[in-house]
Amino acid sequence: MSDHLMQNYTRLPVAFTKGEGPWLWDGAGKKYLDAIGGIAVCGLGHAHPQLAQALYEQASTLIHTSNVYQINLQEQLADRLCALASMDRAFFCNSGAEANEAAIKLARLYGHQQGITLPHIIVMEGSFHGRTLATLTATGNRKIQAGFEPLVQGFLRVPYDDVSSVEHIAKTHKEVVAILVEPITGEGGVRLPAPDYLNQLRRICDEKGWLLMLDEIQTGMGRTGHWFAHHHNGIVPDVMTLAKALGNGVPIGACLARGKAAQVFKPGTHGSTFGGNLLACRAALTVVDIIEQQHLVERAKFLGTRMLNGLQALLDNCAGVKTVRGQGLMLGIEVDRPCKPLVEHCLEAGVLVNVTADNVVRLLPPLILSDQEADTIVRTVSDQIRCFLHR
Repeated sequence: MSDHLMQNYTRLPVAFTKGEGPWLWDGAGKKYLDAIGGIAVCGLGHAHPQLAQALYEQASTLIHTSNVYQINLQEQLADRLCALASMDRAFFCNSGAEANEAAIKLARLYGHQQGITLPHIIVMEGSFHGRTLATLTATGNRKIQAGFEPLVQGFLRVPYDDVSSVEHIAKTHKEVVAILVEPITGEGGVRLPAPDYLNQLRRICDEKGWLLMLDEIQTGMGRTGHWFAHHHNGIVPDVMTLAKALGNGVPIGACLARGKAAQVFKPGTHGSTFGGNLLACRAALTVVDIIEQQHLVERAKFLGTRMLNGLQALLDNCAGVKTVRGQGLMLGIEVDRPCKPLVEHCLEAGVLVNVTADNVVRLLPPLILSDQEADTIVRTVSDQIRCFLHR
């Protein structure tokens, strides 16, 4: 490992040299089944031939001009995403953190336009929204905030999946302008709220004139068995953020808005040098095409049910397993103790997984898995969990 890299990461002892579909190979030729997908990024798997061809064609033609000029591919992508999400306008950036940063700025500007001097945003305990100073503050994880004080003002934190706490703030705080929430927590441990949680938040926002802002960075692009997780609830947010699987590894983020929220930004209020350039937008348009052509939203729903049922059957009555939960291909197995060693155990067994919230094995496999590959993940992960808990 190079001594010249900043030590931001505790890296696993493997470097991958090739990928194909849900598979990765290391330098020694060992093959691994990817059940984490670059942390929900590679929804189409690795080296998808249609995406590779699109990137080659675009890179051979034009990569970047700047938002000083019209970008036809950016306009096409905005049209496609807004149609899929029932939104009105889109702003493009380079990452999920930047998309959430744009949403936070939009909410503050909206508040000021309403005559609110110190706009506040309600955020949730156990959430994750990024590592910029504003998104770091919005994130409900004290560990990643430590050492970066003073944090950004203007956030009110409540427990996740607790409508009564939001209603209490609605009665006692006059400067709230928005709620920022994940439909399902990712880094927070694949926690699914009550079925009507988002509906209740939508109701409160409508009553108070607040913006409902959904962080769909991990849950979007078909991951949960709908294009976006809030589609399970039959609601539409005022602001929605996307990234991760939107570019299948090509960096791109998006902040979508509708109605009054779509009118907030004006020329000069927010921008990005690289955001929405031709290469990134060609990648995202191709991702949308492939998901539609291969019916991968429906596939994610089917595979998610198959894997959830399989994990529950194999881990039923396994001492130490607390719950197996998920929606679509966003799955979590919670155990009764810290389980980070499981990442290396599964790596040795040829399956890539992730542990989040200290004791939840998180699975975010590509949407292009075969039935057999999905079953292999279920068997291997279940075996490794049993061995870990009973050793």
